[in-house]
Amino acid sequence: MSKPIEIEIRKASVLGSTMAYREMGDRDAPAALFLHGNPTSSHIWRNILPLVSPVAHCIAPDLVGFGQSGKPDIGYRFVDHVRYLDAFIEQRGIKSAYLVAQDWGTALAFHLAARRPDFVRGLAFMEFIRPMPTWQDFHHTEVAEEQDHAEAARAAFRKFRTEGEGEAMILEANAFVERVLPGGIVRKLGEDEMAPYRAPFPTPESRRPVLAFPRELPIAGEPADVYQMLRSAHAALAASSYPKLLFSGTPGALVAPEFAERFAASLKHCALVRLGAGLHFLQEDHPEAIGRSVAGWIAGIEAVRPQRAA
Repeated sequence: MSKPIEIEIRKASVLGSTMAYREMGDRDAPAALFLHGNPTSSHIWRNILPLVSPVAHCIAPDLVGFGQSGKPDIGYRFVDHVRYLDAFIEQRGIKSAYLVAQDWGTALAFHLAARRPDFVRGLAFMEFIRPMPTWQDFHHTEVAEEQDHAEAARAAFRKFRTEGEGEAMILEANAFVERVLPGGIVRKLGEDEMAPYRAPFPTPESRRPVLAFPRELPIAGEPADVYQMLRSAHAALAASSYPKLLFSGTPGALVAPEFAERFAASLKHCALVRLGAGLHFLQEDHPEAIGRSVAGWIAGIEAVRPQRAA
């Protein structure tokens, strides 16, 4: 990997706490809002933002409790992240944006788009969260060679969701940062690359936001509120007509290539980009392909978009 460009990290006051964010590009350009998942931060977009910033005003927040954002005394449920992200968008004065999202960032993006379709200029997404009717839908694969890996992932996440076991694995052993994160990347991250991912979570208490997310995954109807929120958001996504760009890796993790193909075909105005070898954190394995694809996609949309206020 070439040496990443240093991107200044700024802080915004949000709901009595702070949210850190990386920002690049002309402020008069259309906004592009980059939303990360668990257990990462805006750091995961570090090699992508410089490629998109020539065509967009790029803003990549650290979700509350993650990266360099504050850790208020909240439950870190999905609804908490919705509330803080909404407040961040308002605080930064973002009126419309391209949404670029992965993992839990996609759930936030889908939910935001369902509530505020006029806000969304386009949606680029990968390894996305969706309501899963059964545990077999989690890490689902149609490839026989991947079945054992999928079963192991299901077993681990069942433990994360189990009282006591999840605390021991994620709070005490820091398994999500030390095992799930590197296990979801094809290449091996160097110590200098892992350091920014480790830094926000030095103690068991600091890892509570990381533990909350696997317990929010909408699987087999639970948790009921998140399951229903994302069912509604996915229904709105299916009916929407804004441009979409779906990235998939092989074999993927939450999204297998064959599922990505069917899902893209089921949506209106959705292009599919096959990245090649990739698991869950596709930004670490394919930053250049993602960055250049998103930049070209935005430029193409803006070239034919009727002129109106950004």
